[in-house]
Amino acid sequence: MSEENSEPDLVIDSDWKSQVEQEKQVAPEPAAEEAMQQMPPPSLAFLISTFYSQAMIALGVMPNPATEEKSTDLPMAKHFIDTLEMLREKTKGNTDDEENKMFDEVLHLLRMAYVGATKG
Repeated sequence: MSEENSEPDLVIDSDWKSQVEQEKQVAPEPAAEEAMQQMPPPSLAFLISTFYSQAMIALGVMPNPATEEKSTDLPMAKHFIDTLEMLREKTKGNTDDEENKMFDEVLHLLRMAYVGATKG
């Protein structure tokens, strides 16, 4: 630091990129590791249920977990329903009986809830 300037002198580490890489490779914190262990394995059923939950929140059937309040966003709900329908079409022939049944049930429930929300 120079006497005439109270600001610290800028020191440039020529190896800053490798230092950043080393910091990235540090083991995750125990809390992050625990959270990863609690996550369900990736699956089509998990993806379907995620879209289902988001659509039910948009339909005002379930409260938004961030606000704990119910609100209706019909265009968003329709988007989630349409996305599930597209996913069903794109995966046709690559799903098992259980996944097909889940698509049928979820889409039926969402369509009924959507109709109810548009009339209510």
